[in-house]
Amino acid sequence: MKRFYLMLGVLTLALGVMLVYLLKTNPSAPRAANQAPTAVVDDGFRGYTLGSDSAPVEVTEYGDFECPACASFAVVQMPTIKEQLIATGKVRWRYRDYPLPMHPSSRVAAHAAQCAGEQGGGGKFWEMHDQLFMNHSWAQTGKNPTGLFRDLARAAGLDVGRYDACLESGRYAARIEVSRQEGEQRLVNGTPTFFINGTMYTGKNNSDAFKAAIDSAAAARRR
Repeated sequence: MKRFYLMLGVLTLALGVMLVYLLKTNPSAPRAANQAPTAVVDDGFRGYTLGSDSAPVEVTEYGDFECPACASFAVVQMPTIKEQLIATGKVRWRYRDYPLPMHPSSRVAAHAAQCAGEQGGGGKFWEMHDQLFMNHSWAQTGKNPTGLFRDLARAAGLDVGRYDACLESGRYAARIEVSRQEGEQRLVNGTPTFFINGTMYTGKNNSDAFKAAIDSAAAARRR
C-alpha cells in the first residue's frame, strides 16, 4: 500500500511539472487583447497609412491577420503595389482591422500590430504587419501564437516590456472593434476587402488589376 501511495505521489508530481511546462511553453493569449470589448469607445483613429497624403487615390483595406488570402496578398502582391503605386505617389494605402469570428487569434494578432505602432508609429506597425503575414505558419498550427508575436516584437526593436504591458491590458481592443464595426457598416463580409476612393473594389486581387483600377480612379478625379 505504501508503494502505491508513493507511486501515486510521483505521478502527481510529474503531472504537475508537465502542466507548468505546458503553460510556460504555450501560455494562453491575453484575454483582454483577444476578445471584443463589452464597451466600445471610439478614439478617432482610422488606421495606419502608407504613401503620400496628397496622393489622388486612397485604397482602404479591411484585413484579418489570420486570413490566408490576406497573407497571400500581403506577401505576393503588396511589394509590387508598394513599388509601382505607393512609392510613386499615386496611392495612399490605409489598413483597417476586420477580425473574422472564425479566426481565434485574429484579434490578438491585430493587437500585436497596434502595440508595435504604439512604440514606433506607422513604421513599426507596418513592420509588424509584414512579419505577421510573412511568418504566417502560426495561423495553421492551432497553437497560441503570442510567443512568436513577442519574438517578432523583439526582432523589430521594440521595448518588449512595454509591448507585453500593451498586449496584456488589451489597450487597443476598442480601436480594433470600432474598425470591425466600421467595415460591417460598409458591408464588408470577407477579407481582404478593398475600397478605392470610397467605392468597394470588386476586381481581381492582383497588382495589375489594382493598377488599372487606380489609374481609372485617378483619371476620374482629373475630369
